[in-house]
Amino acid sequence: MNNSKGLVIKISKYRSEWKYLLRNQELSSMKERVSKILELDPHTPSYGRYLIHSLYFDNYRNDSLYGNLAGLGIKYKWRIRYYGDDLTYIKLEKKEKLDTGGRKKTCKLTVEEYNLIVSGNIEELVYETSKKLIKELAVDMMKNGYHPEIIIDYERIAYVEEISNVRVTFDMKISASYELDKFLDNDYRKFYIMPSNMNLLEVKFDHILPSYIKNILELNSMNQTSFSKYYFGRKIVDSYMR
Repeated sequence: MNNSKGLVIKISKYRSEWKYLLRNQELSSMKERVSKILELDPHTPSYGRYLIHSLYFDNYRNDSLYGNLAGLGIKYKWRIRYYGDDLTYIKLEKKEKLDTGGRKKTCKLTVEEYNLIVSGNIEELVYETSKKLIKELAVDMMKNGYHPEIIIDYERIAYVEEISNVRVTFDMKISASYELDKFLDNDYRKFYIMPSNMNLLEVKFDHILPSYIKNILELNSMNQTSFSKYYFGRKIVDSYMR
């Protein structure tokens, strides 16, 4: 549904998202089990994991921050993301959550579009861009005061099962930074938001998680969590900034 110019918004459907906290030893054993039945994400670099950089937005009411605590209902977050050191593929995402399911709207950004957004020169974007998602963000920035708020970084190992459209990810070394002007440089001070021996497992699927995947993950013996990288990133950075 996307094209080379990124003019069309890519919209995913609502999917279930289950999250679990794992210690290093648990991650190692589970990764070994998962690797026997699922394939590595085809975009994974040769060294087996990739680095994700996300710049999150919020407004002066902190709707994205406190929406995580508001319980069920529709919530959303704006973020800009790129992978590793590759600035040829920067994307704008609006991540929507409805009850326990989530979906994303996505479009590609150029570095010039990124600079206009983060500098607040959004009036130009509203009238000149043909990308609907950029227009939607620009209106939200003008109307509701959304602005860049925090950087969240982490390393990810991702496995997929294409037939059932299941995605299993292990996120490690999750950190936050307030040095927003250095986002594209990947050269900013980082505050880790979890103990060094803790990691995050996410399982995403459409309707029903196949039992053989659920069993190999041993999810029945684990406690599900609503852990939010953005929420805890804000909290840890705010504690250092006081």
